[in-house]
Amino acid sequence: MAKPKVYVTRPLPGNALNELKKYCDVEMQEEDRVATREEIKEGIKGKDALLCLLTDKVDAELLDINKNIKIVANYAVGFDNIDIPAATQRKVLITNTPGVLTETVADLAMGLMVAAARRVVEADKFTRECKYDGWGPSMFLGQDVYGKTLGIVGLGRIGKAVAVRAEKGFGMKILYNDPRQDLEFEKEFNAKFVDIETLLKQSDFISIHVPLLPQTKHMFSEKQFGMMKRSAILINTSRGAIVDQTALGKALKDKTIYAAALDVYEDEPKCPVELIPLPNVIIVPHIASASIETRAKMADLAVQSILDFFNKKTPQNVVNKELLTNG
Repeated sequence: MAKPKVYVTRPLPGNALNELKKYCDVEMQEEDRVATREEIKEGIKGKDALLCLLTDKVDAELLDINKNIKIVANYAVGFDNIDIPAATQRKVLITNTPGVLTETVADLAMGLMVAAARRVVEADKFTRECKYDGWGPSMFLGQDVYGKTLGIVGLGRIGKAVAVRAEKGFGMKILYNDPRQDLEFEKEFNAKFVDIETLLKQSDFISIHVPLLPQTKHMFSEKQFGMMKRSAILINTSRGAIVDQTALGKALKDKTIYAAALDVYEDEPKCPVELIPLPNVIIVPHIASASIETRAKMADLAVQSILDFFNKKTPQNVVNKELLTNG
């Protein structure tokens, strides 16, 4: 029996691809860079499966190049790079890699929170430029984190993991907004379920953990920044387009809010030019899940989804679950 044929858009950390090669014929874009659209179009021809990254756009046009593609394993939690309705219509199963990166992303969210509050990046740059000539009582004054109010927007796995760190480690008061109220979470963390307007007005820190959907695009814009405290700090480790970047730049420049720290931004990897000159924003290049252990586990999950599928098992993390019941 012929082995399934798989196209992989980029080398991945860990040993997962070697495991995939034991059971499948694997073709891969071998360089450690984003695959071009043309490379992916050519690569999927004659393949049964695609293992792609969040930087790879998978839409109707791409899927129609090869109508024999049966599964797309997305090496990411988010799947806004994939046209899910188009895939479902073509009976292409879509999987993602949630769970294994929860703690790693939450670690970075808390790290960004502390760094922004205490102006760590500004102070590092100052020191590297040899400007430090002695301790002063007003030098690089920032804000405390301990005991402050954290507003969590989106109480999924990562939002909850951030709450654990914030409440248990930093004694923070937790407000949250989510489509569903979680009474058990509220009891455990002394948290309060509030509407988004209340969260914006009362939070000292706001951490975003919602997926990018039509209704969440530019969820944070001029109106929302105007509701926030002038001392508020915004953290985004979700998706860049949830925040209106132009409005954020203006809010930071005008000191409508105190600071922001972003793992993601609009139009990645295009440089966010309106934010670069601002000292009160930290910008890192989408590294929230970037630990050696986590990135390898993500590869394991993506590969296992493909292996399970071709072994007639249900993959663990199916996005378009309706295909499982509707055939």
